[in-house]
Amino acid sequence: MKNKKKLWRNWAVFVAAMVVVFLLGILVSSITERKMEAKYSYTPQTEINKLEPRNEEWGKNFPREYQSYYKTADTTFKSKYNGGAMIDMLDVDPRLVVLWAGYGFAKDYNQGRGHVYAIEDLRNTLRTGAPTGPDDGPMPSTCWTCKSPDVPRYIEENGVIDYYSGKWSSKGAEMVNPIGCANCHDEKTMNLTITQPALIEAFQRQGKDITKASHNEMRSLTCAQCHSEYYFNKKLPGKEGVPYLVFPWDEGMTLEDMEEYYDNVKHVDWVHKLSKAPMLKAQHPGYEVHQQGIHGKRGVSCADCHMPYKTEGGQKFTDHHIQSPLNNVANSCQVCHREETDELIRNVFDNQDKIIHNRDKLEELLVRAHVEAKQCWDLGATEEQMKDILHGIRIGQWRWDYAAASHGGSFHAPVETGRVIARGIDITQETRIKLAKLLIKLGFEGEVDYPDISTKAKAQEFIGLPVEKLKAEKERFLKELAPKWDEEAEKRESAY
Repeated sequence: MKNKKKLWRNWAVFVAAMVVVFLLGILVSSITERKMEAKYSYTPQTEINKLEPRNEEWGKNFPREYQSYYKTADTTFKSKYNGGAMIDMLDVDPRLVVLWAGYGFAKDYNQGRGHVYAIEDLRNTLRTGAPTGPDDGPMPSTCWTCKSPDVPRYIEENGVIDYYSGKWSSKGAEMVNPIGCANCHDEKTMNLTITQPALIEAFQRQGKDITKASHNEMRSLTCAQCHSEYYFNKKLPGKEGVPYLVFPWDEGMTLEDMEEYYDNVKHVDWVHKLSKAPMLKAQHPGYEVHQQGIHGKRGVSCADCHMPYKTEGGQKFTDHHIQSPLNNVANSCQVCHREETDELIRNVFDNQDKIIHNRDKLEELLVRAHVEAKQCWDLGATEEQMKDILHGIRIGQWRWDYAAASHGGSFHAPVETGRVIARGIDITQETRIKLAKLLIKLGFEGEVDYPDISTKAKAQEFIGLPVEKLKAEKERFLKELAPKWDEEAEKRESAY
């Protein structure tokens, strides 16, 4: 009996020792791997030129980052709302056509694809127009700003005023490389850097030096170069007439702060074709909204979720497959959160459902307000009678657009986004009460007839948009110019 107990103890000690040895082996292996990562250095395969726009040149020295970046060409991921494929948002939601009547987005608005498609998609959108006249002419060259590393190269060679000047087509042969390495990295040190003048200038006007930003802050600020609210200021002293790109952060970064800024400078993006309201168009205030949310306030950077670290062959690097965290939950969300993948995704969808439900309601109210305002004008309303009403439409739609254009606002800051939409509903309802009273005063009886805008085509016909003509002109424009752009670009790049 004693021998059996002794034998059992010996086996127990042996098994325990093996477990300890196994765990120690894992620990030593991990320590060794980390030390190898710390000692890792690379031998450059090629010297990278200053502001080198060709991503493939950077890829010779950084193949892992380069190869992961080109995964942004993958359009197969689909979430509950949007995804990696191009989606015609006007077809999905025809009310947008009426909300943007008189503005380029009513012509064409597609959900963006990955960064690798930046040049291709900008060339093809109807918003850039074709050179047929003042109404349908191309947008300013400033529109290239967030589409290519050729932009900082061109600014370095020719100056920012020259870059901002001229029409979109005037720089077509210069902008050929899609968003890439030189937009965010210094070619000598590989440190994150800011190449977008508007962001640097926005910091300067606030008395801040962007070069003093921490590395963690830079992991968001490089994204903020483009994923922020902006407008084109043609009234800057000494730069009159030049559509100079400006971030409206002088009063702060909240919706109300930027609204105050726009009101102070009397900025109007366009006058609405139906209501004649002086409108504001939110661009994509992703950075500002992110800063209002819990992740932004806790110092979680854009890259932490959209470009998380990964390890290959014992080497740790930043995954440049810039994408939705919902397609990479293990490396993004679950680095901090311990919930299961299905639960984390369900939490995101719950927030999106609630935000989008109220956002759609605000859309409906705004469409009605525009149509009712047009009815008032048709009945002979005066500018004085319409003044407060038009201001209400302006700031009501600004809140809707801010929430809709923030690209991820329902996740980045659901409480703030919900607050903004709720206030937009209040403002628009109050405005429609004023419209109802004015309609009665103008002798109108009954209800305003609302158009059938159940499809994109019907909505565009309602606002008088000759889409087929625009498509034909754009096709001819690209057929004539695009080959010349490509030929000039090839000559320039072969001379590097």
